[in-house]
Amino acid sequence: MRKYLLIGVSAFVLGAGSMAYVSQQAMASAQAAPKANTYKMLELFGDVLDTVERQYVTEVDDKKLIEAAIDGMLTSLDPHSGYLNPDSFDDMRDQTRGEYGGLGIEVTSEEGVVKVISPMDDTPAFKAGIKAGDYITAVNGESVLGLSVNDAVKQMRGKPGEAVTLTIAREKTDPFDVKVVREVIKPKSATAKMEGDYGYLRVSGFNEKTTDEAEAALADLRAKNPKMKGLILDLRNNPGGLLDQAVGISDMFLEGGEIVSQRGRDPRDIERYNARPGDAASGLPMVVLINSGSASAAEIVAGALQDRKRAEVVGLTSFGKGSVQTVIPLRGGMDGALKLTTARYYTPSGRSIQKTGIEPDLEVAETRDQAQRIANRAFQFSEASFRNALNAEEGKARRGAHVPAESPPESFDEDKGDFQMARAKDVLKYGSVAATPKLPKPAPKMAAVVAPKTPVPAEGDAKPLPEKK
Repeated sequence: MRKYLLIGVSAFVLGAGSMAYVSQQAMASAQAAPKANTYKMLELFGDVLDTVERQYVTEVDDKKLIEAAIDGMLTSLDPHSGYLNPDSFDDMRDQTRGEYGGLGIEVTSEEGVVKVISPMDDTPAFKAGIKAGDYITAVNGESVLGLSVNDAVKQMRGKPGEAVTLTIAREKTDPFDVKVVREVIKPKSATAKMEGDYGYLRVSGFNEKTTDEAEAALADLRAKNPKMKGLILDLRNNPGGLLDQAVGISDMFLEGGEIVSQRGRDPRDIERYNARPGDAASGLPMVVLINSGSASAAEIVAGALQDRKRAEVVGLTSFGKGSVQTVIPLRGGMDGALKLTTARYYTPSGRSIQKTGIEPDLEVAETRDQAQRIANRAFQFSEASFRNALNAEEGKARRGAHVPAESPPESFDEDKGDFQMARAKDVLKYGSVAATPKLPKPAPKMAAVVAPKTPVPAEGDAKPLPEKK
């Protein structure tokens, strides 16, 4: 229920025989003007709906039209706000609980196209080879171009065991179809194992079970490997999730102090989240792995551990989603819910990473081809690529095309090895990024340019081109 606070102000200024009087009627008129414009636009909306109902070529569903209008209003604000109808709201709650039916894929909308943020580990989408940055253009041969994310996701979900054919558009390839079989998705969001002398904790997302799973996995790993020399926390392609779980994972490794703060529309509206005493890794040296698919809650963790000097960060600059979404049920969820951006979050040092992302202490491309794409700026999948993304901090911009500091040398077998992981181990071995011997920076390569076969006259030269025979 909305509450409005109406404030009337009367000002009297006494001077040398003069007095200015502001009438209550004038004040009321000034306050009423914006509302009058709002009511006028709502009347326009009603007129448009009525015209569509009467004159559209086929009969329309009023409920769907209005839901689409509400969703359009919200998505025009930023890429992460939107309307969840009752079914979508139920699906979202299932997903945050850590169990739901579907393909295991995190998606968003970019100018009417469904774009993959990240496939989740060990899900049908992950096993089918779907990658972050892919575009989904059709489901079972039916175009999803122009659909809202909620409507597109509905088409992808269904009974477990049924096959779904996704049409994928990917950088530098022709569109192709991928057949994926639906499953009941029960992603284990945290798993642990040993990588040589070092522990490895993989966190693939942040649902209601993530912190508990991570604590249990790490405790079991340390009990079995008491001589562990360090820990690698892998947040690559982690699309984010629940804020409290990001705080929980960060708290596992910090003895106290701020983890993250969120600030709303009012500059005085600041909420801070602090760590409690206790380090689940007992002070072991840590490296956090990130890439452009590390978003939102994953960036909170990486930023907190980096700012607090608890871990070195290795990989590529993260996605850059520094905003907080609040889910606001409508009539207790009976009318669905609003997913509304209500705040930005900031790392302990006061950094807003909106659009810019978390930059690693050691920049490492995963493959030689990826390094080439970054140098040519052919691959720019980040929050900054959304046209209506919230602005970054004043004066800050995401780093543009550049040659990454490191990429796999020719002698490294990219099919069998994980180069970012190898460099994370090197950082743990030598004690810090500063002490780790650096590899020669890859030689920059220009993007391939194909010259036209037929010579084209210079600008202003009106000579005809030779005819093809």
